Amino acid sequence: MNNTLTTFVVPVLYLLSAVLFIFGLKGLTRVRSARRGNALASLAMLIAIVTTLLDLGFVDYQWIIAGLVIGGLVGAVAALKVEMTAMPEMVALFNGFGGGASALVALSILWKEVIEPSYTESAAAVLGGASAITAFLSILIGAITLSGSLIAFLKLSGKIGGQPTLLPARHVINSVIFLGCLAAGIYIGFFSHAPSAMVMAALVATILSLILGVLMVIPIGGADMPVIISFLNSLSGVAAAMTGFVLGNNVLIIAGALVGASGLILTQIMCVAMNRTLGNVLFSGFGQEGGSADSGEYTNVRSYSPEEAAMILETAESVVIVPGYGLAVAQAQHAVKELADLLQKRGVKVSYAIHPVAGRMPGHMNVLLAEADVPYEQLIEMERINPEFKTTDAVLVVGANDVVNPAAEKDPKSPIAGMPVLQVWEAQTVMMIKRSLSPGFAGIKNELFEYDNNMMVFGDAKKVLQEIVSEVKSLNAAA
Repeated sequence: MNNTLTTFVVPVLYLLSAVLFIFGLKGLTRVRSARRGNALASLAMLIAIVTTLLDLGFVDYQWIIAGLVIGGLVGAVAALKVEMTAMPEMVALFNGFGGGASALVALSILWKEVIEPSYTESAAAVLGGASAITAFLSILIGAITLSGSLIAFLKLSGKIGGQPTLLPARHVINSVIFLGCLAAGIYIGFFSHAPSAMVMAALVATILSLILGVLMVIPIGGADMPVIISFLNSLSGVAAAMTGFVLGNNVLIIAGALVGASGLILTQIMCVAMNRTLGNVLFSGFGQEGGSADSGEYTNVRSYSPEEAAMILETAESVVIVPGYGLAVAQAQHAVKELADLLQKRGVKVSYAIHPVAGRMPGHMNVLLAEADVPYEQLIEMERINPEFKTTDAVLVVGANDVVNPAAEKDPKSPIAGMPVLQVWEAQTVMMIKRSLSPGFAGIKNELFEYDNNMMVFGDAKKVLQEIVSEVKSLNAAA
């Protein structure tokens, strides 16, 4: 029976798991099929875990069951308690835990196969050169992903500042630390030494990798969070693939490669959407140089009340809603959906303009609006919606700033020059709901605030929308 499992059943189940991972990932590329894709990927993971246990044969299930129970409880509580607005933070943690798990597995292999037996040979001599290299890469990339993701989580949750932290000579420091990691890895892999020296080298490599992850993310500003989250997701996949090579587990290699490749592709999409390169995002500290753009820099801003905004919306035939991070912070997705429903009952055409980097993670706005049961047919990507603004009666911008800033197209000296943006200023009327005239994460002035066809409605997004909803209902009742 064991021979049959090894030669036939296990490979077939691994293949089935890999195929389901691919179809699950494909399903996640569309809003319509996202739930099915997530379910397929979850089933693939379950099959992979069960198959791995079958492949291992006799294992100590006490620790495995304990891990399943504890991890399952943590996951269940998180799924039930974490608000949709906190999804970016949760994704950042998931990325970090994935990288950390890969690093721990690689360290455990070094301990069990090389250090504990008290070999005095190099890891390459015991494990083989390829396994020694991939074990080190798993530690390096996994530890970087863990600490970097934790910093991203702290930035996203507001526990530390979202602005870039630029250390003096940071590139030199990072280079020295990376070379130190590389030296420790080479020593572990290819030099004979006592087990105690191997332990010390592994600790040095791990600690330096963790420090490198922190230093890599602290210069990243809040506006670049969608890119860095996607990049860290890619790194977690690469770390898993490296661990798969160490363990000789094909399905882990495939799953890690899928996550790594898809994360990198998404990272590139995010960079294109911001007219930036990945190198610029990682090393420029974007946002530090921006101006303060306080209210004193504006001279022609017109403030309107929710009642006046409701009157304009009530007479419009087409309305485009632009969601941004302010909508997420105010948890205003249900209020904006209620307003859209009221307008649609009056025969108004309502759609939502989705910028690729709106929010703090890829697809952030899609997730929030899906929670409010906004039909996915109404979510229109930037490339498709931009030509429609010229024939739109009113645009309602809820908490967005940089992604609607005309400076990206009209000021070649602007830090966001060339960044594709939503051309909302071409509509007949633009209404922006913001708490104040403060700048977005790019830290620059938004000239749209002073446009003749723009009206500012100041206040918390949820409260303002609820007031607009109340006014629209009053107007409907009066009619």
